[in-house]
Amino acid sequence: MATVTSIKRARLASSSKEKKKVQPVAQNDHHLVSSTKGKQRAKQSTKPASDDTVLPASFKVIAGSYEKLLYGFDGSVSLDETKDGYKFELQPIFVFPAHVSCIKAVAASPNGGKWLATGSADEVIKVWDLRRKKEIGGLMHHEGSITQLQFPSRSHLLSASEDGSLCLFHARDWVVLRTLKGHKGRVNSMAVHPSNKVALSVGKDNTLRMWDLMRGKGSASTKLGKEGEVVRWSTTGSSFVVQSKNTIDVFTVDMVLRHTITHPSRIHTIRFSKRVNGSGELLLVGAEDKKLTIYDIPDDPEKMPTVIAEMTGHSNRVKAVEILPLALPRSTKANAPLSTIILCTASSDGKIHVYDLALLPADQKAGSEVLQISPVAEYDTKGTRLTCVTIADGEALEHASSVNGKRKRGDEDSEQEDEDEGWGAHEQEAEHDESG
Repeated sequence: MATVTSIKRARLASSSKEKKKVQPVAQNDHHLVSSTKGKQRAKQSTKPASDDTVLPASFKVIAGSYEKLLYGFDGSVSLDETKDGYKFELQPIFVFPAHVSCIKAVAASPNGGKWLATGSADEVIKVWDLRRKKEIGGLMHHEGSITQLQFPSRSHLLSASEDGSLCLFHARDWVVLRTLKGHKGRVNSMAVHPSNKVALSVGKDNTLRMWDLMRGKGSASTKLGKEGEVVRWSTTGSSFVVQSKNTIDVFTVDMVLRHTITHPSRIHTIRFSKRVNGSGELLLVGAEDKKLTIYDIPDDPEKMPTVIAEMTGHSNRVKAVEILPLALPRSTKANAPLSTIILCTASSDGKIHVYDLALLPADQKAGSEVLQISPVAEYDTKGTRLTCVTIADGEALEHASSVNGKRKRGDEDSEQEDEDEGWGAHEQEAEHDESG
């Protein structure tokens, strides 16, 4: 059998307990070619992790498509003196067929953006070194299409699949630390809490499940009465949403339904974000109506979220959205902002759009006229049906840190060791208690 491509000579395989389910992938050294029951216990353990990393000054956008093509872009921001503002640009760096079937999920590791993971209907998760623009190998643990990928930290990758399971991989030697089973049928979506201690998942079995990532087992579940398609935590981790068709259900952390939002058209993607100007949370909704709709989340949990703005410009459904806090170049203007948040969308129209969330004013609240916001940068793939998108960090600027900016990006290995705490040194397969 062909050998496995290595990451620092470590094998893309699992421990002996998982070896039967993980197959090596043939080495091809493929480079990225440039061609232009515990609800209460869970509630107590969901304290958000501190966000104190230095913000990147540039970024990379990676998008997948039905046509198996993987697109990569370098993103930059510079001062635009003519318009007394900032200029955002996307520069293509690669495009090539990355899988043998459609690409359904992409994810980039945070705090440095070293690793990229891509998942496909071919049942393989491919791992790429973004810094070297090189394919590392394939993880073949799942026996169904990959539906979602997420890096909870830069040393861990979580995957969801149509085979009904979730897998937590260690991003140093790529062993399987956890296999979470419990869904009967495909897992459509999963979301890791900001604390990195618990995760949620929804699937074809109409069930919402909560997983204890520290212990590698299910901690709670509830029947939704409909198929959940996307699940997302709020930025504070104090609530979450489940999307199904054109509805969004808002839940408290202990799985109590608070609100149901009915969107005007079929929804494909949702994402929470903080505001750039002012305080509070936003809910970003991409749908068949060719827009990314922004809902304001009131401070009073009893009040319904309301539409305050729309990101426009696409000519077909918005399939995916991702966000990234970004440092801005220093300006001579008094009180010039040091940072912003960019939104990146991928659409079936074949276009990648970048939006600047700083264009949403602080006083844009419920009752205001719905603001129309145009993209600040775009790239047209000329008809490729894009399915997913992610944003990776570029270089960091020391002057712009996040809210608690006390720590600069340090030694990767030592930080990875810190992140490994509590995730479990040994792999274990967790069967969910079906009575839960």
